[in-house]
Amino acid sequence: MAKSSGLGMTTLSVDNAAGTAKDIRNDVTDFDFATPRAEQDVTGVDKSARERLLLLADFSGSLNGVFNPATDRIHDVAKTVPSTAVARTVAMTLNGVTLNNECVLTDYSVKRAASGELTVTVPFALADGAVPTWA
Repeated sequence: MAKSSGLGMTTLSVDNAAGTAKDIRNDVTDFDFATPRAEQDVTGVDKSARERLLLLADFSGSLNGVFNPATDRIHDVAKTVPSTAVARTVAMTLNGVTLNNECVLTDYSVKRAASGELTVTVPFALADGAVPTWA
């Protein structure tokens, strides 16, 4: 596969509180995510450089977008975050590669800027203990 841009996102969906995937690509202006691993330092006193073991995998990130209160759009999907702790599928496909994870949405933040912009931020984190895997 050749080098790619971030243009042309073919899938960006998040389950609503009822567990139905909703396409929110049009409302999301940017996002970030990470797939870090915890590590344990196991360096003995006989070493002059670090030795490490990889431990638990994780997945977390944030969706940033434009406030849209229409049915099945970003507000409709994220508005129940403060009242429910249900896991949601966060599904992403970009340039033919897919990363789907069961996550908890940890906040739903709405910001009105001095310029008049009304934006939202929806952070998420891994919920089910499954190692994040690209398909």
